[in-house]
Formats: sequence, C-alpha cells, structure tokens
Amino acid sequence: LRGGMDGLTAIPVIGDKNLKKKRKKLILEETLKLNSDFALHPKLHSFYDLWQNNQAAFVHATSIPYTGRSHFDGQNLMESGGNVPYQEKTGWLGRGMMAANHIGEGLALALPMPLLLRGVPLNDNYYPAKGSLPSKIVLESLSSAYRENGEINLQMVMDIIRKRPLSMMMSGRNGRNHRSLAKETAKLLSLNDGPSVAVFDLDGFDTHAAQGGVNGLHADHLEDVNDIVEELRKNLGNTFENTLILTLTEFGRTVKQNGGNGTEHGWGSAILMAGGLLKKAQVHTDWPGLKKKNLYEGRDLLSTLDARAVYLSAMAVCFHVEPELLRREVFWGDNLSDLTASLFKI
Repeated sequence: LRGGMDGLTAIPVIGDKNLKKKRKKLILEETLKLNSDFALHPKLHSFYDLWQNNQAAFVHATSIPYTGRSHFDGQNLMESGGNVPYQEKTGWLGRGMMAANHIGEGLALALPMPLLLRGVPLNDNYYPAKGSLPSKIVLESLSSAYRENGEINLQMVMDIIRKRPLSMMMSGRNGRNHRSLAKETAKLLSLNDGPSVAVFDLDGFDTHAAQGGVNGLHADHLEDVNDIVEELRKNLGNTFENTLILTLTEFGRTVKQNGGNGTEHGWGSAILMAGGLLKKAQVHTDWPGLKKKNLYEGRDLLSTLDARAVYLSAMAVCFHVEPELLRREVFWGDNLSDLTASLFKI
C-alpha cells in the first residue's frame, strides 16, 4: 500500500481523547467495533465479516525500522527488508521463496516486477494494458522462434505469458480493475500448477490534504483493499482456508492533522491480515498510547513491533520452513521475533 497507509484511520483506537483532539476533522463518525479498544474503518467491511469467523486479524503500532520520511527510501526498504536504502537488489519475499524453493510460483499485478519479488527466478508480472493484445498467432510464433533458437529462458517466459487469462490483460474503466484482477488471480492461485504467491501493488495513500473520514481519498483506497480481499475470498473457494493475505506499507501518518485536513508522513501504522491460516481474530499490539510523550519525535504513532517479524512468520507458515532459516537467509540474522504461534495456525 504505497504512500503511507494511515493505521489510525484503518484501525482507530476507541475513546482516546488525544486522537479526537488532534484529528477533529478526520474522526470517523461510524466504525465497526472490533473489541473494547479498537474499531475498523467501515470501508473495510469484508475484513469485519471475516473477523466474525476468525479469518481476519490486525497488527497495530508496527512498521519497518525506517524512521525517515522519504517515500522512495521507505518503499525500497519496505520491499527489500533491508536496513540501508538501495543496498539490497532483491526483495524479502523473493528471498523467502528462494529459501523455501518456491521457484517460479510468484505473480505480481504490477509493472515492472516489484523489488519485493526479486531474488527468485521465473516469477510472473504484468498489469492490464489498454488497447489491443497480441493475438494467439503472434504468441505462438514467438514461442516457436524461441524454441527453435534454443532460448530456453525466453521460451519459459513465453509459456508464462500464454497462461495469462485474457481478462487479466485488459484494463477496466479508468484503469481501475481491482475486482476483476483479484477474481482471476484467485482462480490461478487455486490451480494445482498455478502460482502460490500473488502481489497487488496499490498506491494513493499519501493523503496530505482532504484525507477524509468515513468517505474521502483515504477511504477510497481502503475500499480498493477491501474489494481485492472480498474477491479473493469469494473466488478462492476452499483454497481460502489455506491462504494468508497481508498488507505492507512504507510508514504511517502523523497523529495530528495538518491545515489541509490531511496528515503528513509518520512512522507507526498497521498490518491488515485475512485468510484461513490466521490463528484467531485479534488486534495484536503493544499499544504505546497517543500522548505526546509516547509519540515518535512527538508527532508519530510509535512502532513497537518490527513489521518484518510479521512477514518472516507469515512466510514460515505459508512456505513450511523454520523461522530461523528465514531469519538467517532472508533477514541476515536480524533480531526478529518469531510470531508464528501468536498469529497463525501451525
């Protein structure tokens, strides 16, 4: 979720006078109550339905270790899992797939291939294009030429392209085709020989002005996330029981609204999760509070949990590998907590 998803809007804390004081124009009039401490933005209603069945959970007051305020640096570290911007050329998910021998089992709905998935060969990536598509004859001709010239890798790439459903290669109105993409992705994930990992790349969360509350810019983008999860849930069928969906973002947003009724770049945010591999419905957090003395630099929700620990634990469960292997092979031995027993079915 590029731009800095606002965890305090997605998962607002209930009854905190500090939030009400600092966000007078951004307070949600309506929420979906999760427990005595936290609620859910109403645009995330599919998550709420899943919550009732122990198939949705959230991690709050979390972020990657990056505490700067650059989208470019933050997104690079969000995907690489590193500690220094631009130092790593592969992504934590790609390295995790490689460590678990999940080669050629990734699908990214983005162009170019996201850094997140780099590091494992033969993953697939594309995004719906406007205009005409190459005909079946053209694809067959290219594929044949690669075979005749002994271009094994290119032949494998062409085979990947030919497997793409036509509906996933055509853009919807104004290029916003999230539901159709999610529907077709779910079908592919359900295939025995289909991808085991899919990545959706959504932007627009950088709401410096007119952020809105129940409705508005940020709410619209949360709705996109909700729509994708809803389509995945409906179309994965029984596969949903063996699925884990989670979000990542480069940082959160300031607790206090600005003069334009928006928020600035912050630190702590939240991770949204759904799927049958979740242990239970919960808001997992070491909540730091919103008093100024408890904020990062007096302005941001503190991150009390390294988000990479969540991603490490998620990969351990989904790829059936030991967390220690991933900690060593993917995150260079960084001191990341093993959250598998706390968050997921094992």
